[in-house]
Amino acid sequence: MSLSINEALSESKKLIGYSDSSRLDAELFLAAALNCTRERLYTWPNSEISGSQLRTFHSYLERRRGGEPVAYILGQQAFWNFDLIVNEHVLIPRPETEQLVEWAIGLLDCCRSDCIHIADLGTGSGAIALALASTNHFWQISAVDISGDALKVARLNAEKLNLTNIEYIQASWCDGFIQDKFDLVVANPPYVAKGDLHLKEGGLPFEPELALVSDESGKADIRRIAQSSREFLKNDSWLLLEHGYDQKHEVEIILRSLGYKDIECRQDYAGIDRMTVGKWFA
Repeated sequence: MSLSINEALSESKKLIGYSDSSRLDAELFLAAALNCTRERLYTWPNSEISGSQLRTFHSYLERRRGGEPVAYILGQQAFWNFDLIVNEHVLIPRPETEQLVEWAIGLLDCCRSDCIHIADLGTGSGAIALALASTNHFWQISAVDISGDALKVARLNAEKLNLTNIEYIQASWCDGFIQDKFDLVVANPPYVAKGDLHLKEGGLPFEPELALVSDESGKADIRRIAQSSREFLKNDSWLLLEHGYDQKHEVEIILRSLGYKDIECRQDYAGIDRMTVGKWFA
């Protein structure tokens, strides 16, 4: 059986009811199967697809019908100004995490020196670390993750982007530090409560639970990071956290009780309280 590009794209109807962007998904899958751009699909709509290309395309459609996120199927996700390698060992970076990076850069712009040391706790694919490392090549980034598989992905992404100002530490949060001192500790930690119904929705069942779920109704890792970071933050430095939509007040209470000052929360693109910063005076 042979199909033209146009005929193959019509199979996007197979994704109706399984995806809110069935046509776009089909375009992305077919472009990946053909190793071409989406624009080429419409430039040569009557070109025939080979049997192996069609089988690859159909396998992508079936995986998507099973609920698997597009990013895992294609093995990449756009973030900041680059494409990240992603797989089942790491979270798929979200747009709101780009806002976390923007805020981090704004905080560091106030520093008078380029000799900045940043810790990215729970780095996963390396999204935050890579965005910061690419912003200023003099900044030194410590990318930390308890998962060795996640760190392999982060390293691959750094190699792909030719970024060398990142060190990788396999540890739980700050446990891998000895005498390090940081101008900024940033983290997008697990903050979903065990048993939360959202974990069964969308593509979340395919993402690593280790990077999603935390005890204490989703606040245990936030608390641990805030506690342990104090030992490794320089005087007049920051802790910046991404958190759940309903955790603003709890995070503020945690930070304030641990001695952080100038606590501020910001909203994401959807107007949801999503990230909080606290300043540490050693």
